Amino acid sequence: KAEDIAQLIMGRSVQGKGGATNGGQAVSLLSKRGSVSVDKRTNTLLVRDTADNLEEIRRLVAKIDIPVRQVLIESRIVIAKDNFARDLGSRIGIGRKETSGITTSLVGGGLPGDLAQSGVYGTFINNPADSDPPIEALTTDLRVSNPMGAVNFLIGRMNREFLRLELSAMQAEGKGEVISSPRLITSNQQPAEIRQGVEIPYLEASSSGAATVSFKEAVLALRVTPQITPDDRIILDLAVHKDSVGQVFEGVPSVNTRAVRTRVLVDNGETVVLGGIYERTHNNETDKIPLLGDLPAVGALFRQTRKVDDKSELLIFVTPKIVKQSLKAR
Repeated sequence: KAEDIAQLIMGRSVQGKGGATNGGQAVSLLSKRGSVSVDKRTNTLLVRDTADNLEEIRRLVAKIDIPVRQVLIESRIVIAKDNFARDLGSRIGIGRKETSGITTSLVGGGLPGDLAQSGVYGTFINNPADSDPPIEALTTDLRVSNPMGAVNFLIGRMNREFLRLELSAMQAEGKGEVISSPRLITSNQQPAEIRQGVEIPYLEASSSGAATVSFKEAVLALRVTPQITPDDRIILDLAVHKDSVGQVFEGVPSVNTRAVRTRVLVDNGETVVLGGIYERTHNNETDKIPLLGDLPAVGALFRQTRKVDDKSELLIFVTPKIVKQSLKAR
């Protein structure tokens, strides 16, 4: 704040107490005829003094008044069928290596050998154990059909267009659904959160015996705290949870919760994929011809009952990008 800088210029501590905080005497940067004032509305510092003192104050302000860096967080939250998760795991591969400052993505899985020509960033390899250095430790598990990519967590550099096409194809083929695509900007080391959902009302008895209305939340929420490292990488503290309304027990609704919380280090613009949270549903579906299917004895000839076992996975794609400063201090 301009107020804090004004206190430093006048030789006071930020708390407004005179004197230096380390036991020494604080020295004002102003001459006897100098003055400093603050416009709180615009957070502007107004200083009047000699040319030499103004130059010294200008250097001080340039050192401490640095714009806070910001991070754009783009995410996609997907409910996908198990076969899509396996296919995607085989496409986006396993990791990367760096040689002489040149980063090479290593893409693996059960795809044809012309993968590198299909627009996917990286190099197709058949045996990751023979790579230099070996990259088996980087393999993370999206449960792909090929054992090369079989863990529940993956960090990978993905082409944005490739990811968009994969998710569009997923929805067109009925293999899943993008349930939310939140985007938010936050300052470095400052938490940001997006919440969307409903509050479920229910009656609750108070100590006096009267019934009061209480609420339970069932929300889809993304909470992220980015931290920019000196080499322009980003530490992400991520928390994602998706709630849904469950069964009602004695008048009180339950909430089904699926959540992911993690802390990862990624490059600027790199996509983090989080997975491994499964939900399984068992249903019995009956198809029948109206009236005929309900006839006793012979009705079984006109109806068909089948068991449906669906397995879905919650996938979260998060891409952080450092926002470039468009304005510079003058």
